Amino acid sequence: MKIPFKYTIRNFKNRKLTTAITVTGVALVVFVFAAVLMMAYGIQKTMKATGNEDNVMVFRKSATSEISSIIPPDIQNIISTLPYIAKKADGTPVISYEPVVVINLNKRSGGLSNITVRGVSPAVNVLRPQLKIVQGRMFNWGMRELIVGDAITKGFEGARIGDYVKFAGDNWKIVGVFTTDGSGFDSEMWGDALQLLNAFNRGTTVSTVTLKLYDPANFDKFKNAFESDKRLQQFEPQIEQQYFEDQSAVMSTFIRILGIFITIIFSFGATIGAMITMYAAVANRTMEIGTLRSLGFSRRSILSAFLTESLILSLIGGGIGLFLASFLQFFTVSTLNFGSFAELTFAFALSPSIIIISLVFAGFMGFVGGFLPSFRAARLNIVKALRAG
Repeated sequence: MKIPFKYTIRNFKNRKLTTAITVTGVALVVFVFAAVLMMAYGIQKTMKATGNEDNVMVFRKSATSEISSIIPPDIQNIISTLPYIAKKADGTPVISYEPVVVINLNKRSGGLSNITVRGVSPAVNVLRPQLKIVQGRMFNWGMRELIVGDAITKGFEGARIGDYVKFAGDNWKIVGVFTTDGSGFDSEMWGDALQLLNAFNRGTTVSTVTLKLYDPANFDKFKNAFESDKRLQQFEPQIEQQYFEDQSAVMSTFIRILGIFITIIFSFGATIGAMITMYAAVANRTMEIGTLRSLGFSRRSILSAFLTESLILSLIGGGIGLFLASFLQFFTVSTLNFGSFAELTFAFALSPSIIIISLVFAGFMGFVGGFLPSFRAARLNIVKALRAG
């Protein structure tokens, strides 16, 4: 014989204080747990949005990031002759030869941080159609001018239209602010690739080569043509979107591991709190348990009833924690990207998998915290329980 569900609900009303304390503890732990997962997912989502599926990035195999990659001019010429590359109306391939460097800027919140400066070629407007100038104008080719991502303008001093940024022995004027709909490019400065190369005395040696395929389905064919040329053995082509997503792997993994470790420590407190609450419930309802047993309710029913109470408390707390964590999506934070060693601004992001994992985690805390008290309630001797009242 099963105990009615309303019996469990009635007990919540009778123990409002202890119920509230347990729910609050679980909610706080789930909030931290979900926030960590949302942060890691936000970084991945931002980096993935940085690339396009029909763009291919070429870099040196031994390079761990764009700033450590070097592609000499003879290799650039070979790449430009490969098949399956999209062409402009004038017949020239859609390719951007991009030097990437890192400079220092003062943060508005205090201290210095690294900023990525990317040199781009005129084909950038075709390669990255998500680029939108929201203030000012596009830089003039052949001039030492820059456009900056809106995240840089908001977070750094001297990064507004009309300001000058000094690096490589010269002053570069900021003439525009751009956005790429929340991608990692919003944390960069862009200028003429040839001017950037000249400023750093790099000749025509760039960091990476980004090109557009006329059909994304031809990537495997392009890669085969690339790898069949022995002169390109030290270099590797990769879909741009995948490249930037891979760049976030180290950082997002680190955040997950560190955050989960801290969350597990906090979860011990919430679990112990649930256990104390349920032990108190058993102690206060000893005679009630004896009465239920004498009426014919089985030990399994008693166990299920108390365990259900614990699970419901934890899931309510988990739901509250998730609800509070969902508001983090309205906030953006910036941190140092381990892949590029430069500033990256991103937003917290919530996904269905994070919701499911967080609720499962809350349920696990409830199960662990409620099992022993529930087992004790189920094992109470009927006569002793009745005498205890």
